[in-house]
Amino acid sequence: MNFETVSVIGLGYIGLPTAAVVASRGINVIGVDVNQQAVDTINEGKIHIVEPDLDIVVRGVVATGNLRATTEAQRADAFMVAVPTPFKDNDSGPVEADLSYIQSAAKAIAPVLEKGNLVVLESTSPVGATEQLAAWLSEARPDLSFPQQVGDNADIKIAHCPERVLPGYVLQELVSNDRVIGGMSQACSKRAVELYENFVRGECIITNARTAEMAKLTENSFRDVNIAFANELSLICDKLKINVWELIRLANRHPRVNILNPGPGVGGHCIAVDPWFIVSSAPEQAKLIKQARLVNDGKPSYVVEQIKQAADEFKRPVIACLGLSFKADIDDLRESPALDIVSDLAQQQIGAVLAVEPNIDELPSHLGAQGVELTSLEQALELANIVVVLVDHKQFKNADKTEFARKVVIDTRGVLA
Repeated sequence: MNFETVSVIGLGYIGLPTAAVVASRGINVIGVDVNQQAVDTINEGKIHIVEPDLDIVVRGVVATGNLRATTEAQRADAFMVAVPTPFKDNDSGPVEADLSYIQSAAKAIAPVLEKGNLVVLESTSPVGATEQLAAWLSEARPDLSFPQQVGDNADIKIAHCPERVLPGYVLQELVSNDRVIGGMSQACSKRAVELYENFVRGECIITNARTAEMAKLTENSFRDVNIAFANELSLICDKLKINVWELIRLANRHPRVNILNPGPGVGGHCIAVDPWFIVSSAPEQAKLIKQARLVNDGKPSYVVEQIKQAADEFKRPVIACLGLSFKADIDDLRESPALDIVSDLAQQQIGAVLAVEPNIDELPSHLGAQGVELTSLEQALELANIVVVLVDHKQFKNADKTEFARKVVIDTRGVLA
């Protein structure tokens, strides 16, 4: 059975590119989001996020009628759920997943489900989340059968297929990357593969739902541990007065060594969050994964202390913070260590704080309320006596390095190394 209509629930950094790519294959796509402004923007053929070439694809599929957005779920052959899964803070650390967005998605699509439908959870989730989604749907629709009840013979097929794309390259990687597909039964997996083969050139690899969930968490935890090693090296090198960037370049000349670059911390909705899902599931076993999280979460405070020491040398410190996003050349501020550092500086009133972020037009409201000023790079370099490089945006890497010569520079990204 072909997929004539696909609904994508959640039109953010993953959902909107996914909806656009599926629609570009000639499939009718209904995008659903609770944000009315985002819905209106998409229906005008525009986008509300920054991602290279996405605006061109969205404009095209909206013009052909293959993509339309709405705030209400509608009937479809398949539903792809791409909503946030943040963590909840508690006294011992942020270790518990918040599945309320997935629950809201289940509540939204349950009334329009029909026999033969496929539901795929793409949101990065703790182990067991796909089963929980199936339970919520089953509770809302007792007239339909689900795989946890009758396996392959279920009216509704349910699977997990985690996204695994790099911001800035989402459109390419949605198509080229291999996909791990974990169905709640063999029939669920087979049906999900049929959906993804419409737009994925990479291999669709079948497993069960729990292993698919753990695969994504493992990928991001692996990266988090390696970043923590680099960040810990940077702390050691500061203490021993060694240039960490030179050290890493030299160590990486070994044929079996590939140390990542340190930074001001780890951000984004994946690497900074997903390892906690493993820790919460197996706290006694996930000791290394937890320690890596603590190292990376502690780096922003270390950077703030460096800035405070530099500010003590000036009667009126003016601090230019270059970058707010969690990585280079995007506008995504989720879990950004740079954002936390700027907010902390303003809250402590260490000095006047200027923020340079070329990928946004206005500051988050809390920074504006704290007195942070959004400026151009040129203005920041003119006014500041302390410059802190927090993100390695291309604008900063291409800047005239002589402009930094008369400043106290704290370079957390190696832009000037």
